[in-house]
Amino acid sequence: MLIKILYRLFLSIFVSPYKSLKRKYYTFFVTCVAKKVGSGLTVNGRSIVSRNTILGNNVNFNGMKIIGHGVVVIGNNFHSGTGCLIMNSYHNYDNGTAIPYDSTYIHKDVTIEDNVWLGSNVTVLGGVNIGEGAIIQIGSVVVSDIPPLAIAGGHPARVYKYRNKDHYFKLKKEEKFH
Repeated sequence: MLIKILYRLFLSIFVSPYKSLKRKYYTFFVTCVAKKVGSGLTVNGRSIVSRNTILGNNVNFNGMKIIGHGVVVIGNNFHSGTGCLIMNSYHNYDNGTAIPYDSTYIHKDVTIEDNVWLGSNVTVLGGVNIGEGAIIQIGSVVVSDIPPLAIAGGHPARVYKYRNKDHYFKLKKEEKFH
């Protein structure tokens, strides 16, 4: 019993303030780098964004890395798990001046619409659009467009189910966002 009390005391004195400071630092860093940031940004884990990143309102990162020079637009009420990656620049391997690739890059934009949830360790490649309300399963690699309200997963990510449309739009109308 005494150990539990001491442990809780330790957490409240040292860990909770540390988590709060980390969250503020990560949020500040993303806000400074991104091209545009809406209200209510929360960054709970180390996250890196590019200067071509545009974030909507109520965006929540738990460890996001956005790499490349293409434009990344993330809509409102977005949530990501830990270890997510959006990569939107590629080495020029097809028409370059050297093998296996040269020093030029190909940039492709990414659009993620409102109310999308990426599970942990999801990778999204350039040129992809993820539709409103979609959910991407943990560990998936998104290489092509995902339609609205789809639940997709795998490598490459494929749609295997859709959300309940009526329920989704009822909650949206009632503005019940997490």
